[in-house]
Amino acid sequence: MEYFVTFTNQSQGRDRIFRAAQYGSALLIYLLKNKSGRQKLIKKLQSLESNMSTGRKLFRLGNTVSAINAAKRTLHLEDPVLRLCLTVANLNRSLYFLCDNILWARSIGLVTNMDKERWRVHASRCYFVSLLMNLTRDLYGIYQAMEREAQDKQYRQKVSQHRSDGRDVACVAVLNLQTLLLLLYHSLRCNPSILLDTVKNACDLFIPMDRLGIYKTNPGVVGLCGLMSSILGILTLMKPSFKLKP
Repeated sequence: MEYFVTFTNQSQGRDRIFRAAQYGSALLIYLLKNKSGRQKLIKKLQSLESNMSTGRKLFRLGNTVSAINAAKRTLHLEDPVLRLCLTVANLNRSLYFLCDNILWARSIGLVTNMDKERWRVHASRCYFVSLLMNLTRDLYGIYQAMEREAQDKQYRQKVSQHRSDGRDVACVAVLNLQTLLLLLYHSLRCNPSILLDTVKNACDLFIPMDRLGIYKTNPGVVGLCGLMSSILGILTLMKPSFKLKP
């Protein structure tokens, strides 16, 4: 109970819960749309999805400034790859939140005479670039983890034993592939934060790709991917050791 209270007291925690409800509702709507006698339930789910989306926009009102501050911090990272990826990602996140805030102001009538669809496209583009840079950072983190794991003595002993079992010359290519997969497995097992962040960003990537028409799926896939990434986001907030740093 104490963990739950601490989690819900965070604005990010409430946003993740609302996000999971939003995309969970979208997934259920897609699964139930062809079922007879489910129209009332579908309308309730549509209302829930809309309310969760509006609530999340309120939670994100101050995130533009937070993303800019995060970009300022990542500018001082020593690693040039991390500095580039995270700074560009945070700048695009700030632009995404700015577009989102303008769309929210439009929805309540504070802003008029604006092309709502165009601003949605701008927001999706910024979100897409941010996710791409975060995924690039994840792949770089996996590469670094594999490099560290390759230097480990116990791992090298396992690889030597693994290779000594393959005496047939024709199996060399297969053994090399198995060695690489073994290295990847050990690297991700020792660094679960990289694995979780990679899966979360990969799931999120389907959302802007669908909106921008880069890779069209359907509301069910978007709902499922959004729900999975939301659950992973909740997990990383509840267990800070699973959060990828920096």
